[in-house]
Amino acid sequence: MSAPKVRHALLALLLAVAALTAARALDVPYLSGRVNDVAGVLNASTVSEIEALLKAYEDSSSNQIAVLIISTLDGESLEEYTLKVAETWKLGRKGVDNGVLLLIAKDDRKLRIEVGYGLEASLTDAVTSYIITRVITPRFKQGDFDGGVRDGVRAMISAADGKLDMSNASAPSSSASGDEFSGWGLVFFLVFWYGIVMIFTVTAILSRGCMSWFLFLFLIPFYAAPGLILAGTDMHWIGITGFLLYLIGFPILKLLFSGTEKGKAFQDKWAAKSTRGSSGGFFASGGSSSGWSSGGSSFSGGGGSFGGGGSSGSW
Repeated sequence: MSAPKVRHALLALLLAVAALTAARALDVPYLSGRVNDVAGVLNASTVSEIEALLKAYEDSSSNQIAVLIISTLDGESLEEYTLKVAETWKLGRKGVDNGVLLLIAKDDRKLRIEVGYGLEASLTDAVTSYIITRVITPRFKQGDFDGGVRDGVRAMISAADGKLDMSNASAPSSSASGDEFSGWGLVFFLVFWYGIVMIFTVTAILSRGCMSWFLFLFLIPFYAAPGLILAGTDMHWIGITGFLLYLIGFPILKLLFSGTEKGKAFQDKWAAKSTRGSSGGFFASGGSSSGWSSGGSSFSGGGGSFGGGGSSGSW
């Protein structure tokens, strides 16, 4: 394959990855209150009751708890999307990080409790797993979403205050713990991951001198990571295959571009474009950034941070 054809194929693949990732990204809903029932699951009276309960609790403790109910994750990972919502809404006070998010994806039959740094000591993984498996999901299995959310919120409040009675708790069920990082969520994670590292791989292949091989060595852990993440799953072979293809394919492609006149000419063009780009091209910084704003809402996050603590479940 000639150098121009290789270039076009790589560019087409990168564009396809970018378009696919953008198309599948699930937006974070507007924070309209402490209870955000986007899917329209709860009765209006239940929403008002839980909203009042959470407001009174926040006023007395400063802990911020919010509920989000959506119809579907649309293929996104439950853990990644819940963390994205919590970080976007910034639940909890800044520096105290005492926010909690209960996210429910009704059609996917999945839910997760995401806990801010400041409450991880009381709302531990074991406690949140207990609340999901012993308090919320039994109600959901009966079709009682109002009761499940109501009881779940009350249990979260009790646990945050260190008052939750778990004397009848048995070991948390592990049936749901390994399912979230699978299926479409895993596929899009791999597409996104390899799409990003391939951008740097193309740069490494087309670069010259020590920088090229420095990038080659630098990217090795990033190609090895999927194999480690997928260890023990049915898709572990993808990570291993990607890693081996990189170790073997990079030197071959490097020789292809460096060992022919057309390849060298293409590298010259790439270097020239990269030089121009540093002062205003593709990789130049600029533009504007925007963040989420509560607008006219009477409820907003206080700048809290999250680190992935909490538990997931299904029913």
